[in-house]
Amino acid sequence: MSELRKGYLYAFVAYTIWGFFPIYIKLLRPSAPVEILAHRVVWSVAFVALVLTVARNWRFLGTLIRQPRLMAGIAVAAILIAVNWGMYIYGVNSDRVVETALGYFIGPLVMVLLGVTILRERLRPAAWAALGISAVAVAVLTVDYGRLPYIALSLAASFSAYSLVKKRLALPAAQAFFVESATLALPALGYLGWLVWRGESTFGHVSAGHTLLLALAGAATATPLMLFAGAANRIPLTALGIMQYIGPVLQFATGVLIFHEPMPPVRIVGFTLVWLALVIFTVDGVRQARTAAAVRRATMPEPEAAAAR
Repeated sequence: MSELRKGYLYAFVAYTIWGFFPIYIKLLRPSAPVEILAHRVVWSVAFVALVLTVARNWRFLGTLIRQPRLMAGIAVAAILIAVNWGMYIYGVNSDRVVETALGYFIGPLVMVLLGVTILRERLRPAAWAALGISAVAVAVLTVDYGRLPYIALSLAASFSAYSLVKKRLALPAAQAFFVESATLALPALGYLGWLVWRGESTFGHVSAGHTLLLALAGAATATPLMLFAGAANRIPLTALGIMQYIGPVLQFATGVLIFHEPMPPVRIVGFTLVWLALVIFTVDGVRQARTAAAVRRATMPEPEAAAAR
């Protein structure tokens, strides 16, 4: 299998795992969201530590410790991903899987908004149109829910900010994920110890299957992240961007078809507007990428241009 095909396979498997992740989270009941989050952090550290040990790849740790600014950036990323995980678990276990899917649908548009406000990037008219339509969609869904879709907005904002920080840090995926999880491990262990002291821990007290599922939280979290990193190194960014919608599409289908969450007409209108915004944004992005590639080929010497085709 070629590296390109491997990249597409890795991306597909990663997004499929994320798409069906609500089923796994539901199976962790009756654990409360914060307890699930704490186990997710602790077992992620253990799992990635095992992976790094097998790969004999621990040298990076000493390099990171000697760079306080880099460690500070990793700490910020850790807080953002903890917020994202916590809101996601809360959303799933409060029977709002469809709203969590909405958060990941609008995530790319929030990322564009961050690019404009923080990085001072300029947007093309199509991107502005997509942002405008998405704002109308949020207004429609606010009317439908009777409140702001705060779970969706929190998920989109936290993951977009996390992605921005990660882009600036530019660290290898597994190593960075280990340090992020390790940053959160001490408070997570403290919280789990507090639950044990109060006799409120569910770990080992519900069933053998439930205990095993909690222990597998680290592998379930880290595996799609590492597959995603492998895909990002093998396939074009535009292809990766289009494939990212596999996750929220499957989450949406899971919420509606498996968990039978309601989809009244106004909510359907809101989601339709979101999807319209994403179509405009994606088509514009693909067109721009093709134009840029054509320009690069036109400015290449003829042998290199032929190879690029």
